[in-house]
This record gives sequence, C-alpha cells and structure tokens, in this order.
Amino acid sequence: MNTIWVTGSKGQLGTEIFLQKEKLQDCRFLFTDIEELDLTSEKAVLDYAQKEKPVIIINCAGYTAVDKAEEEQEQTFLLNCFVPAYLSKAAKFSKGTLIHISTDYVFDGKGNRPYREDDDPNPQSVYGKSKLAGEKEVLKIDHNLVIRTSWLYSMHGNNFVKTMLRLGKEKDEISVVSDQVGSPTYAVDLARTILHICSKLIAAKENYGGIYHYSNEGSCSWYEFASAIMKTAGLNCTVHPTTSDTHPRPAKRPSYSIMNKEKIKTTFNISINHWTDSLRKFIQQKEE
Repeated sequence: MNTIWVTGSKGQLGTEIFLQKEKLQDCRFLFTDIEELDLTSEKAVLDYAQKEKPVIIINCAGYTAVDKAEEEQEQTFLLNCFVPAYLSKAAKFSKGTLIHISTDYVFDGKGNRPYREDDDPNPQSVYGKSKLAGEKEVLKIDHNLVIRTSWLYSMHGNNFVKTMLRLGKEKDEISVVSDQVGSPTYAVDLARTILHICSKLIAAKENYGGIYHYSNEGSCSWYEFASAIMKTAGLNCTVHPTTSDTHPRPAKRPSYSIMNKEKIKTTFNISINHWTDSLRKFIQQKEE
C-alpha cells in the first residue's frame, strides 16, 4: 500500500486533504502537524521518512503570517525554505515525490496578463522571498512539484471569507482595498486537485515535476470579493472601495497576481470551478 505523508495537517489545506482522503482508498495517509513532528529538525524529518517510507509527501506546512514575517525573517526562512529542503531530502531518501505548496507572492504584481509558471518571480516581501527560496530547494529534484496558489480560504482557520462574514454581521459598512487583483481559492477544490494529482503520480511512469499554478477560475479585487461575500451570504453590510495606501501594511502585497492555470488543467486533465460558484458552495455549507 502506498503511503502519503501530509505535513501542516491542521492548517486550511491539510485539514481539507484529511477530510477527502477516502478518494484514494488504496493509500495509507499520515498526517502530522507541529504536535506530532518538528519539521525544523532535519534529523526528525529524515528519521520519520526512513520509518514510514512515503511515496508522496504533501507539504502544507509553512509560515503564513505575511506582515509578521517582516520582523521574524529567520523563523520565516526556517519554515518556508529550510523545511521544504529537509522534506525534499526525505522524499529522495524514500524514493518518493514532494508536492510543495507555494504562493502568488513570489511575483511583484506589476504584470498585466496572468502569470505563467515560467515568468520571472520577483517577490517584494520577506514572506514571498522565503517561499521562492523554498521552491528552489524543492525543484533541485526534477520530479518534485510546486503548486502556487492564492487567496486561500476554507471552513478552518483564519481567512478573508470568514473575517468578512463576521464583520458583515457586526457592522453596517466596511472599507476594502480595490487596487489588489487576484483569484480566490477554495481549499476544498485545491485539496481535490492535489489528491487527483497523487493518483496520477502513483500510476504514472512519466515525470510530472515542475511548477504549477492553481486557483479558482475568474478574478476580482479584494473589494469585489468582499462585496460578493456579503451578497451571497445575504448580509446587509455595505462595502466601500478604498486604496492600499489608506491601509498601509508592513509587507507589500502584489497589486496583480492572477495566475495562468492552463498547465495544470492540461497536464492532469482537470476542470476548475469559478470562484463565485465555489464561494456559493462554501457559504451554503457554512449555513447548514
């Protein structure tokens, strides 16, 4: 039986993979978070891989506090660069493949068309720089995969959608930036895609290694996203557009981070839901 090891198992994406693991019934899943295994210990990571021999490692762990990362650079690089390097070594040791989750923040946001996988990255924040450094470590092994995603939300943990739903119940009006454009990603959809990719990797004789982009279809500004959340949830909270300079943050965000997803769709023969459809499913599920 093939073993799949999922790190960061209590985060948004790791939790969704756990909830959908039955889609791969012929696999044994291992889920670890900080309580079960300290990924910052290279020895602990390699010992675990030697014991369990995973054919696939899905790395959902990482430092994601984007603003705090500006002050905690050492910790950010430890989790977002060194840990992926240890996991890549562990995958090589067990003759397996690492699927590593990365971010749209590797781009500077100055583009005017959806970013392709081969476009030059130019991160503008410590978080983005650490994630790019992690990508480079992972891709030293040519059959490893990097999946960049953006604006992730789910029923679990803290995220923009849950924050907007809370504010929509507490306030009559809020302001949200309208000069940052990207694509929301429902973690349920991404988890389903990753498990589909796992099935392909297990069955395949070919090399699927490289970078892939994944988000829901379509794009919007944070303001448009917030407005859609209020409307879909039936909340009487007015959303006003504002600009980034009125809400200064320690870490610079890309103003444009729409990603081209043709590669992942054609390589793995998948279709991707539009962000408005996935948002509707999320809110319906939350209300049940």
